[in-house]
Amino acid sequence: MVSLERLRYQKQARETLRSEEGYALSVRRMTEPESVFGQLKNNRGFRRFLLRGMEKVTLEVGWLSLAHHLLKQATNDQKRRAAILQ
Repeated sequence: MVSLERLRYQKQARETLRSEEGYALSVRRMTEPESVFGQLKNNRGFRRFLLRGMEKVTLEVGWLSLAHHLLKQATNDQKRRAAILQ
């Protein structure tokens, strides 16, 4: 048995995603955060948290984010320097 309320929400979500604004939002959401998590898992070898507890996990995520952004900045700086030298 399917809930009528669930069907109503499902229809509303489908209509929102089919609109131009909804499509643009979904495309934007697909590319933004997932690539960072993919980088952390595949390139940095991050598979599980070392610490337990919300505060400690939040801190660990902060350190991972900081490292990701610093490495990203270093790569961009290297590319800029190489472009200037050419």
